Amino acid sequence: MATTFITAVGRRKTAIASVWMHSADDKNSLTVNGKSPKDFFKTDERARTALEAFTAAEAGQTYAVSAHVEGGGVSAQADAVRHAIARALTKAEPNTRKALKAAHFLARDPRAKERKKPGLVKARKAKQWSKR
Repeated sequence: MATTFITAVGRRKTAIASVWMHSADDKNSLTVNGKSPKDFFKTDERARTALEAFTAAEAGQTYAVSAHVEGGGVSAQADAVRHAIARALTKAEPNTRKALKAAHFLARDPRAKERKKPGLVKARKAKQWSKR
């Protein structure tokens, strides 16, 4: 019997996470770029952020998730993984959509760094104006 995978993509800033999810026997497990979330993200907070979609959804089944993340910083990568897992969970179990949407895990966070404008120091910061 072939295992059916559910795929999804999550994004945050410039981080992109591709997720492959299939049903598992014991408990929800996650590997990020071949490592455990604790080893990849280094801090408990970011590892917890990546797994938040499972706790919010209270899914009836347990899943094994493999994620490939690239781009962005570590925090954005954790958010991208959470976004991808939430999207995959709604494909697997449509009844979890309401809980995930209420937790704001299905919306792609559009905030990103604004580009630098010509003549300015940063995107909006200008050099100090001198009268004389």
